[in-house]
Amino acid sequence: MKSLDVCGVCNGIVDIFSDISEGDFGGLGFEKGTMRLVQAEEQKDLLNRVGAKSPIMRSGGSVANSMITIAQLGGKSAVCCNLADDEYGRFYRDECLSLGMKVPVPLAKAGATGTCVVLVTPDAERTMRTALGASVELAPHHIDSQVVADSKWLFVEGYVFSNSDAGRDAIKESVRVAKESGTKIAITCSDAWIVHGFGAHLNEALEHAHLIFANEEESSALAGASDILTAGRTLKDRFPHVVLTAGPRGAYIWWEGEELHVPAFPCEPRDVTGAGDTFAGSFLYGITRGLKPQDAAHRACFLARHVIAQVGARLTGDVKALWHNVG
Repeated sequence: MKSLDVCGVCNGIVDIFSDISEGDFGGLGFEKGTMRLVQAEEQKDLLNRVGAKSPIMRSGGSVANSMITIAQLGGKSAVCCNLADDEYGRFYRDECLSLGMKVPVPLAKAGATGTCVVLVTPDAERTMRTALGASVELAPHHIDSQVVADSKWLFVEGYVFSNSDAGRDAIKESVRVAKESGTKIAITCSDAWIVHGFGAHLNEALEHAHLIFANEEESSALAGASDILTAGRTLKDRFPHVVLTAGPRGAYIWWEGEELHVPAFPCEPRDVTGAGDTFAGSFLYGITRGLKPQDAAHRACFLARHVIAQVGARLTGDVKALWHNVG
């Protein structure tokens, strides 16, 4: 009997949120809505420029956000990531532990914990600059075999494919343990540039996947298709289960030969950060509780609607009540 619902292999990143006016954002010269990797000094300069002296901090990273959602819902989750023994690493570890999660990897004595500055403009777009820090040193020895084996699902973050050979080897190790222990494997593409730039490594891992998550752009890149339905109908022949998200158009699912569409809940978005992460975590929580995929996706869409109606990548308030009182 497995004691954990999902173990995530992911980048451990502390999210640092900052509201910014259109005028100030324009002065930075960034392309809106993008995510770019930067060095630590660039990150420090950015924080100084946007005036984030007392920023809002949250433990994060894409798959880590999903694991946090599972914990908020009352599930059992874990993260295998690399955190440094610094202010941000201790913050990350302690916050996850306070949520009831497992963080089995000891803090690294060298390096700096990764950070992601999230600039939120008035149109609810978020522009991210990420300094990976210790995350880029993720390696096979950071994979806790017992935690993976004790989990019903392993959830692999696509961004890790871009880290280094060591990071890709960490994914291989987690997949190996999962296969040997009967743990099912889910993979999120994370971003279309992962598909384009690291497709060979991604596809190698996807050969073992029971479930893939992707948005419209990622699925089109993965399938070589021009629209989400064509992409999904192509991908369903490669993977047992396919879950594709399409923002305000909801989610498209191919599950055990059945094609499903689950509509989104309308809302006025304030910050779209974390919508896909919340959806994936909620969906995984639902299927580990025995829900049918359309029911799990319906509830996941509801929670995603709530996370984009607020600022920040993590749900606030009574998350369990949201799950049980879905419209």
